[in-house]
Amino acid sequence: MNPLKKLASQTALYGISSILGRSLNYLLVPLYTRPAGLSPAEFGVYTEMYAYVGFFVVLLTYGMETAFFRFANLEPSNKKIYSSALISFLVTSLLFAVAFTLAAGPIATALEYPEHPEYISWFAWILALDAISALPFAKLRFDNKPLRFALIRLINIGVNIGLNVFFLYFALNAHQAGETSWLAQCYDPNIGVGYIFIANLVATIVTLILLLPSFKGIAEGFHRPTWQRMMGYGLPLVIVGLAGIVNETLDRALMKYLLPGDTEANLYQLGVYGANYKLAMLMTIFIQAYRYAAEPFFFSQAKEQDSKPLFAKLLNYFAIAGAFIFLTVTLYLDVFKWFIRNTEFHEGLNVVPILLMANLFFGLYISLSIWYKLTDKTSLGGWVALSAAALTIALNVWWIPLFGYTGSAWATLIVYVYLAVVSLILGNRYYPIPYQVGRIAVYIMVAALIFFIDSNFTHYLPAHAYLIKAVYLALYGALVYWLEVKQRPQTT
Repeated sequence: MNPLKKLASQTALYGISSILGRSLNYLLVPLYTRPAGLSPAEFGVYTEMYAYVGFFVVLLTYGMETAFFRFANLEPSNKKIYSSALISFLVTSLLFAVAFTLAAGPIATALEYPEHPEYISWFAWILALDAISALPFAKLRFDNKPLRFALIRLINIGVNIGLNVFFLYFALNAHQAGETSWLAQCYDPNIGVGYIFIANLVATIVTLILLLPSFKGIAEGFHRPTWQRMMGYGLPLVIVGLAGIVNETLDRALMKYLLPGDTEANLYQLGVYGANYKLAMLMTIFIQAYRYAAEPFFFSQAKEQDSKPLFAKLLNYFAIAGAFIFLTVTLYLDVFKWFIRNTEFHEGLNVVPILLMANLFFGLYISLSIWYKLTDKTSLGGWVALSAAALTIALNVWWIPLFGYTGSAWATLIVYVYLAVVSLILGNRYYPIPYQVGRIAVYIMVAALIFFIDSNFTHYLPAHAYLIKAVYLALYGALVYWLEVKQRPQTT
């Protein structure tokens, strides 16, 4: 089977869980943001708490997923690679969960939620169980079992969404109607936004149960030399991962403290930003599905003679699809915005195009940064990520007090452009790939130009606005066809 077709099919299969799951999670945004749902301030609590999750996921997985792919490809018969990493995850994750549960009170006070230490306990166990599940999921990807991977993910999503709807729609409505039924008693207003966390925890437990057959590999035992070699490869990736999370979520973690208002007002602004960040989710879904399939693909194809031209062609296709998603959401933002039902949140719509473009460059960076993983230069990759994290911190500290959440959105875009450019430069030095940079730049610039024209001129013809938008998309499609089909590929 053609490697690109295989990657596309696996991206689609991995994407089933991501796309359907994120799409259904999309439908939770109207649930959370309806007038009877969460206030912007409560949504701010939800946004902030999940901003912290990413940091701990990186710490608790400490580069072992990528190390597993690397060493399992180099030594496919060495079963101790999987068992050693899995035992390591079990020990560190359970220690983390117990420690944070015992310290839940002081941590909640430090986060200015002293009345809700249970949030910390719930999150600690969500994180621990997710970390333990990470390696069995990686094993399914390595073994080319995307159907089983997708099925378990979909069950997780179904449980999570089902419980959200149960608590925050049916039980909440029954409680607000003053009923005395068992359904109304299932909702406690003192928990409120905490029901989102409860749903997540239950779904994580169900997922771990479904993955139990993958734990039979633990019987191979713990092999310390193997584990040490994997840690030597993986630990620099922790720096990369932490820096990546800084770039991705630090703005939401800092906003409450850097905005000039009081805590309640700042949480309101954070809630507005977090809700509109969700509208950039289509790009995130695509990138996540692509990433699940691409990482093992890169490692397996690197041995092939024609791998570099293949990687170059792959980046072309990614840029085409990413620019198309950018155009679809931005051209029809007046439709997508109604996923956020409470119009109080709509004041933040201006950040959506910025965040979409930022995520497009993040996806480019994922492919462009493969050089340091394939050349075992993870330490250098860590330094690149650290420099980007420093830039993220500096821009957010500078711009949030001046421009609010719009400053955070622009900081995100600048940092991801920086990462893509630096990775391209270093990749050309250490693992040169004949990327068609000029062609990719054309796709992105044309998409940005169409967005600019639409946002500044199409409103003068409101009766024909949707027809004009369809023409814009058709023109972009024609450009892609002309360059990719009619023109002979040229390396830049």
